[in-house]
Amino acid sequence: MAKENASSRPSPGSRLAGKVAVVTGGSRGIGFAIASALGSEGCSMVISGRDQQALDQAAAGLRNDISGDARVVPVLCDVRDPQQVQQMFDRVTRDFGRLDVLVNNAGISQSAAPVEKTSLELWRDVIDTNLTGTFLCVRSAVPLMKHGATIVNILSVAARDSFPGYTAYNASKAGALSLTRTVREELKGTGIRVTAISPGATSTDIWQTVAPDASRDKMIDAESIATLVLETVVLSPKANLTDLVLDPVAGAV
Repeated sequence: MAKENASSRPSPGSRLAGKVAVVTGGSRGIGFAIASALGSEGCSMVISGRDQQALDQAAAGLRNDISGDARVVPVLCDVRDPQQVQQMFDRVTRDFGRLDVLVNNAGISQSAAPVEKTSLELWRDVIDTNLTGTFLCVRSAVPLMKHGATIVNILSVAARDSFPGYTAYNASKAGALSLTRTVREELKGTGIRVTAISPGATSTDIWQTVAPDASRDKMIDAESIATLVLETVVLSPKANLTDLVLDPVAGAV
């Protein structure tokens, strides 16, 4: 078997040079950590969110650390809105002409409430963001992707385990996992990889809304999830990671 010449391997910091990514919810938390990890390897990207000021600040921060000639384009986009989603991918086409990585990270949680006290408005907001938003982005992204491209959907252990009081959130993540698996089957033979990453409790600002008194000491950090996304993206086109669950280490402090 022929040995790979070490000098032909991409060096750290350039493994994604020339590649283009879209990271939804990329202005803060897990999304920002993922964008930073991809950018550190030379990947150009569009980051999206619903707060223009936060997007602009995030883009400025990413540009300070990005590798090589990679670019960062902040795009205001509510993933619940089909027109805004399509406009974002039209921007990808105009600015880059290709798409190698889609990270569906945009998502919301909910305050705990039993099913009989869960309003239809809350249900629709969570489902439209976490499930329909993922569908809309995948639908617009696939026509821009070729062999070796990667779709990563950031889900939650709620896709696997149901938590009482979180009816809409549980349903949205379980649905997104089924969506991920269906798209993976549909894209077999195209060389486009589809991966679901389901983290446990992660230390981000979302806890200020959901459970402000929750201890962060044993939570996963956003950078660990970003590292896993990066390693998924830089795999050989002949390999794929499917449904990954990231749990906190038992007894971690």
